[in-house]
Amino acid sequence: MGIVPLAKALELAQEYDLDLVEVAANARPPVCKLMDYGKFKYESAMKAREARKNQAHTVIKEMKLRPKIDPHDYDTKKGHVVRFLKQGDKVKITIMFRGREQSRPELGYRLLQRLAEDVQDLGFVESNPKQDGRNMIMVLGPHKKKTEAMAEARQAQEARKASAKANPGRSQNPADAEAQADTEAQAAAEEPAEA
Repeated sequence: MGIVPLAKALELAQEYDLDLVEVAANARPPVCKLMDYGKFKYESAMKAREARKNQAHTVIKEMKLRPKIDPHDYDTKKGHVVRFLKQGDKVKITIMFRGREQSRPELGYRLLQRLAEDVQDLGFVESNPKQDGRNMIMVLGPHKKKTEAMAEARQAQEARKASAKANPGRSQNPADAEAQADTEAQAAAEEPAEA
């Protein structure tokens, strides 16, 4: 439009039922824009909300172990660490020593190295094992970022929903599908054969 006196600019805004919004106050002359300010605020709030939704918050999960951990308990704890790394979270692993265990820190070090080797395809050692009083601490970081993990989880959930719509009445859990197939096979075997 060019340079317009303030009175004329206000008149134009009223005529088009818009707001006169000052964009650059420090410019000479000040720069203004005709727009629907309520709509502008709403759209900018929606953009900010969408950006927050896609943001990832860095979370450090913690897993505590003992040097004399049972093999089954180790597998359970390792499963939790794998799940955390797949979700894109960092994992702080703490080995707690009690009594005479404190004189054998190499047991804890070996356990941490074993765990790091078991999950090396999902994460890497971000902070090497170090003794901190009665505890030994190591931090594992995921190979993929939290946003990538969130996107993959969202895609997997959408795929499950799509297959549920395509096969209504069927369970999406593989164990349930096997049980249902076994039940159907059993029912077919029990039916008397017609001659």
